Amino acid sequence: MLFKAASGALLIAITVAGSAGLAQQLPTYTKDIAPLLSNHCVVCHVAGGPGPFSLLTYEEAKRHKTEIAAVTRTRYMPPWKADPDDGPFVGQHPLTDAEIDRIQQWAAANAPEGDTGVPDGGGPPATPPGDVGGWRLGLPDLIVTLPEPYLLQAEGSDVFRIFVIPVPVTKTRFVRGIEFRPGNPKVVHHANIRIDKTAASRALDQADPGPGYSGLILRSADYPEGHFLGWTPGQVAPLLPKDLSWRLDPHTDLVVEMHMQPSGRRESVQPSVGLYFSDTPPTRTPAMLRLGRQNIDIPAGDSQYIVTDSYVLPVDVDVEAVQPHAHYRAREVLGEATLPDGTVHRLIHIRDWDFRWQHVFQFEHPPRLPKGTTLSMRWVYDNSEDNPRNPQHPPKRARWGQNSSDEMGDLWIQVLTRDEQDLLTLTLQFRAKAAVEDVNGYEAEIERHPANAGLHDDAGLLYLEIGRPDEAVTHFQKSLALKGESAPAHYNLGTALSVAGKLDQAMEQYRQAIQIDPKYANAHNNLGGVLLAQGKREEALREYRQVVRLEPQSASGLSNVSWVLATGPNPSRRDAAEAVDAAERAVRLTGRQDARALDILAAAYAAAGEFDRAEEAESAALRLLPSEPLAGGIRHRLDLYRQRKPYIEAQNPPTSH
Repeated sequence: MLFKAASGALLIAITVAGSAGLAQQLPTYTKDIAPLLSNHCVVCHVAGGPGPFSLLTYEEAKRHKTEIAAVTRTRYMPPWKADPDDGPFVGQHPLTDAEIDRIQQWAAANAPEGDTGVPDGGGPPATPPGDVGGWRLGLPDLIVTLPEPYLLQAEGSDVFRIFVIPVPVTKTRFVRGIEFRPGNPKVVHHANIRIDKTAASRALDQADPGPGYSGLILRSADYPEGHFLGWTPGQVAPLLPKDLSWRLDPHTDLVVEMHMQPSGRRESVQPSVGLYFSDTPPTRTPAMLRLGRQNIDIPAGDSQYIVTDSYVLPVDVDVEAVQPHAHYRAREVLGEATLPDGTVHRLIHIRDWDFRWQHVFQFEHPPRLPKGTTLSMRWVYDNSEDNPRNPQHPPKRARWGQNSSDEMGDLWIQVLTRDEQDLLTLTLQFRAKAAVEDVNGYEAEIERHPANAGLHDDAGLLYLEIGRPDEAVTHFQKSLALKGESAPAHYNLGTALSVAGKLDQAMEQYRQAIQIDPKYANAHNNLGGVLLAQGKREEALREYRQVVRLEPQSASGLSNVSWVLATGPNPSRRDAAEAVDAAERAVRLTGRQDARALDILAAAYAAAGEFDRAEEAESAALRLLPSEPLAGGIRHRLDLYRQRKPYIEAQNPPTSH
């Protein structure tokens, strides 16, 4: 009996000890959950943040324990959509299986708090990322804010609005990074930020009542020199190395396209952008490549619509970052690089695309891809009733377009080349591919908005770029009809007509532009080109001199004056000294980075008998344009200068429209 009692006592002791050990192993808020919330959640889940509730305190976390457990178990949160095997990417730290299991145990045990170390309880809060005054990258060097808040409607569909924010810099600055604050993260879904060095975007903003304007981003607004600028909830890109900063000139505007979702009541939205400057100019410039199609046309009910695109790299590159983009019907996105030996390197794979969670994926270790590598993308769309994210029920035909109810499919790829020569080669070759696809997009938008003169202008410029001037003429004619008597409209039409070889008609358009605006220097300049093409050198010279009188710092006007004076067939009409002076001024104005200006300087030196300097300038021009059509003429003239012969018989200057 005593033995049994002792045995029973022993058994009880063992059971109690086992229960105490189990209690010690249960996850607690203070030891296990608060660190996870700090690392993964509270960047968004703070008061006033984009998350629907705050998770900074134990009480808040316990109140939402069931939701936390559910969204982490399904990996809906935290929102990291890329395949875990891709990358590794900067900031890539999705929850591990063990961490998810820990959260499930904690929630199932009624969210124990654990040892707080605080006499009154309450526990240490989850800690938001370190910041200064709310800025996660530290206090910006310059903060710009939308001057007047935008009032978002209470109900209705998503709103896309473009805001133009002037940047008050008085000298050229170099930007290492930006941090975007949406001004009302509860309703702002995402933002894309471009820069516009012209006044075009500002004019659209001023013409539209209230802050911002509705419509399309102009071609004059673009990402700066191969950099992504954007924001999604919880995402702040790290500062760039100083050698990769980008240039910000005076009189530049930030063009901020924001996607906003009504909340059920009117909301005030007033975004700000913090800019972080570098003291030194960049020494490297990335290139931005965009794979994608702008002729997307998905039939209603199609659950397996596939979009593909590819591009073969002409030079070696390092891939710095990728950003896939699509709207609600996309279900799977895949970006790959196939090396010349057949090896496939996966860049990004998202099995369950979600328009709500877009991201720039920056590689921790940029993969190096050799010349001849094929970059490719494959997007799969589901426009059926079975797609829960389909914005239209019943499904309707979906075409390419910039509204979220339309569809898009792009893979942006940021790369670094080995040197500036490779960058130029890549940029020129890829731009030719991208422009053809852009034409498809503009034609789709014009079909929807045929009375939009700006769309016709942009389409006309694209058709000129891809060498289809007749289509450009058609669009500029439509723009002129929509605008009425407008000097720029006549000028654009004249440019297209001159490229199409219809010189008499082009001359008439330039003269009409000048009649409307006698100080229109570009019209004088292009009229001079038409006159020169017709062999009327004296008349052309008068127009070019007028350009320089109107704009003394016009590199194009100075170059054209120099060309006429240096290469005229009549020796008595040449003036080598003035030609050299004008060409040297043009080259200084272009920083010796303009092949055309250097080519004309070489002709001026040759006319003055300075053939060594002519050869040097022409060689510099050739280095800047290895594959341009102008390169053939440069090589021919370089051969002449090496033979100590000037170039004197040309009737036409190398033109640039």
